[in-house]
Amino acid sequence: MKVIHLISGGDSGGAKTHVHTLLQGLTHTPGVEVTLVCFMESPFTKEAQALGIPTLVLPGKNLLRTFSRLKDLIRSGGYDLIHCHGARGNLMGALLRRATALPVVTTVHSDYRLDYMGRPISRLTYGTINTIALRHLDYRIGVSDAMADLLISRGFDTDRIFTIYNGLDFTPRTPALPRRAYLESVGVDWEDDCVIAGIAARLNPVKDIPTLIRGFARAHALQPKLRLLIAGDGEQADELRRLVRELNVEREVCFAGWVSDTDSFYNALDINTLTSLSETFPYALTEGARMGLPTVASRVGGVPYLIDHGVNGFLFTAGDAEALGKYLSTLAADATLRQHMGERLYQKAKREYSLESTVKRQLTIYETILRRQARPASGRSGALVCGAYGKGNAGDDAILEAIVTELRQVDPDLPVWVLSRRPKDTRLKYRVNSIYTFAFPKFLARMRKTKLYINGGGSLMQDVTSHRSLWFYLFTISAAKILGNKVLMYGCGIGPIHSQANRRRAARVLEHRVDAITLRDTHSRAELEEMGVTKPEILQSADPTVILPPASDEAIDGLLESNGLDPRGKYIGFALRPWPGFESKAPIFARAADYAWEKYGLTPVFIPIESRLDVEAARKAAVHIQSAPFAILSETGGSSHTIGLFARMQVVVSMRLHALIFSASQGVPLVGVVYDPKISSFLSYIGQDLYTDLGDLTEETLCAQIDQACARMGDREFLAEGVKRLRGVEQRNCETARRLLAEP
Repeated sequence: MKVIHLISGGDSGGAKTHVHTLLQGLTHTPGVEVTLVCFMESPFTKEAQALGIPTLVLPGKNLLRTFSRLKDLIRSGGYDLIHCHGARGNLMGALLRRATALPVVTTVHSDYRLDYMGRPISRLTYGTINTIALRHLDYRIGVSDAMADLLISRGFDTDRIFTIYNGLDFTPRTPALPRRAYLESVGVDWEDDCVIAGIAARLNPVKDIPTLIRGFARAHALQPKLRLLIAGDGEQADELRRLVRELNVEREVCFAGWVSDTDSFYNALDINTLTSLSETFPYALTEGARMGLPTVASRVGGVPYLIDHGVNGFLFTAGDAEALGKYLSTLAADATLRQHMGERLYQKAKREYSLESTVKRQLTIYETILRRQARPASGRSGALVCGAYGKGNAGDDAILEAIVTELRQVDPDLPVWVLSRRPKDTRLKYRVNSIYTFAFPKFLARMRKTKLYINGGGSLMQDVTSHRSLWFYLFTISAAKILGNKVLMYGCGIGPIHSQANRRRAARVLEHRVDAITLRDTHSRAELEEMGVTKPEILQSADPTVILPPASDEAIDGLLESNGLDPRGKYIGFALRPWPGFESKAPIFARAADYAWEKYGLTPVFIPIESRLDVEAARKAAVHIQSAPFAILSETGGSSHTIGLFARMQVVVSMRLHALIFSASQGVPLVGVVYDPKISSFLSYIGQDLYTDLGDLTEETLCAQIDQACARMGDREFLAEGVKRLRGVEQRNCETARRLLAEP
């Protein structure tokens, strides 16, 4: 593989570090040959040459001459790919794209709209040229997920955006100075048992050090052993010193000035901080992570992709000194929490943000681009997925995640489009193209280009919650088929459809417009038979979410700790939802929670599937709890975190189908409370017999079933066979999609 990199050569800061370290790594990778082309002689080029990177300088302002020389070089050199960086590199890449017929990719190191702030002439010229050139390249790489998200939000094709991170060398280092000696070197004599928070940053407004000082002062009032070490210099230095005096924390705050020995600085800290108003992905985070420091950071840019709130650090809204102070105080008071969070952050950063992982990621991107380039062009491509997406339901979101995961297993380069109530959120979360659910002209136009339409999981074919939703899904199925798509109903449930007119309408559409239906339960097959649907291929499968894995143990430990729960504790999970008749039964769930606590020592934890509804249902039940300590989680994070939380329960009592599916997939004993036949159908399908209709629920029945479930706690193999079978038959979903996507 031969790759030519184009960059102006005047770069500094993060862009310079990224390009140098990346190309140095690629240069030493077998089978890869890189050439760096710069358009000026500079310290950047000299440093690249010193690092052993093959570097060619093409100076001069004659654009056409430079273009001609590059075109000849690329053609004669047998290059496979052109990789650009910055405005001049992007302009040249856009010109060379057609002349060489090679794929062109650019790395976007910063927000291109802000690159020339304060330089109006450069912004008008170079900024405009760069903005236009970016639209004429084939692929784009953001130097953080936040940068990729920015590109997606500005309308760049989601399928042609990749993410890479500034890698850091995680080789173990020994600081030049131990903690005590370093503190003495910066002029402080703090006690050995003090807890030191710190930041390494320029002292200018974008870093918002005043918020750090105010937050620290609040925390110090609660935790007198807390100290603050500030490394850096800048125009706000005098202003910040005045603020420290005003808040009367002069003896507890040290301004260390510009620091070159960052290893000794971070070694002296107990807590790393970042208070910026804007960031992409700062090295200060990974440098702190390399030292195993828990981090309190503002929720900006790429920061949330490294810092998992409550797991390996805390996130706060930029400028919120009160929240910052609360988190600093929490960490200062708990050495064990600091140790656990710091270790989790170190492991994640080493795994995902090391130099080795950066080079490996770049190679994967190159291989993907070249693989796509080699594919023969075809008239139709891609899949359009429709379901109840973008509405904040963890079960529906998990279905979409599972479908997208399986489609990418079928074909990693398959363009995927999703109809969503919140298309922007869907694009960012799943890195797929997305159209607003009711934007009829847009999705009908897309159906003329896609190859496969997927009616995506869940109980979409029902009229209990709405007649109109059923009509909508039937319309999209018909439209997709008429416009030339294969149509697949993916791991779905059928019914109940009560209206006879709706049953006839649904039967007609499914019979004549659907190619294949994979079902998640046996009740759905019976419904289809009753409706007279026989023409499509009908396969017994399973809900696609059974393939999703739980988050790591470290992440779930952190989630539990951040909610005041011991990761080693024993819990009974409740997943409740508002439904007609629920309020009269809410006290029964409370008495069952007390029963599980008193008899088995299981702490009740209420886990929402749809936070908007379920948290309130949990509160209505929990208000009746008499003796048991309990926790109501307001949110759980992504699908993997929700699954991981259910996996930590010893028993789960649930009205929610996906809480049962998540728990069953992890071998957790279940008690179902049935408000819809899909609940009992699923439990029967996996051989689980502990369930009761909501209307028939009594305290005696529920407690007796909890007894039976608890008897199975010590034998997680009880559900193993059912789960294994469930995952085996679920593969019929993606196998069917693969067949329908195959070229005739």
